[in-house]
Amino acid sequence: MAKPAVPPIATDDEVRALLVRYRCPVPFHEVRTRFLGNSASPGIGVSPIKVVENLWGGTLPEFETIDAANELIGALVLGLWNRLSRHQDRSEPFRLTRIETEVTRERLAALAMLRRQELEGFVEGLFGKEEALDFPERAHRGRGALGEMWGLFEGTEAVARDETKTGTERDMGKTLRLLRQMTKDAEHEIHAILLSCKRARRQMLASLPAQKPTLH
Repeated sequence: MAKPAVPPIATDDEVRALLVRYRCPVPFHEVRTRFLGNSASPGIGVSPIKVVENLWGGTLPEFETIDAANELIGALVLGLWNRLSRHQDRSEPFRLTRIETEVTRERLAALAMLRRQELEGFVEGLFGKEEALDFPERAHRGRGALGEMWGLFEGTEAVARDETKTGTERDMGKTLRLLRQMTKDAEHEIHAILLSCKRARRQMLASLPAQKPTLH
């Protein structure tokens, strides 16, 4: 008997195209960090399907066919979500979205906004629907560091968009170098949070009492 073919997993470009087709209000770069944070969340009962629904405010978009619905859910869960889960391994650090950035106000503002949205997505994913969670110490410190960086990205974006603020090309070059360094720092903290949460979940599961199966 022939073995059934394994359906191909959607690439990032294909996921991005589907999000555009179904008018997802959350940009792709923020979707991936939201998924990343939620996959590592210490919250109980994380459901990838609920996370997908929340991209559209809690309800999936309308589909013409069941196959179309399966295509979108499969691309986001079997494709993107599962790809991101590998970043919980020490040898697979996560990388934020890379874009070419010229030394102009517009490009600096775009980069700062991109990073701000990525950090927002990651923290929102970590918490999910919970208002508060008990994070391990290293993850708690990492969230604090990301919060400070978020404020700097937000401030940089505001200044770059303010035409009343003067700045030389040299000043903008220094700002660009700072944003690039902050990007590396943010990636370091995200990786530390992922590893810390994974370790805490493993310890929690190991501490649960084993239950003898019921025989029928």
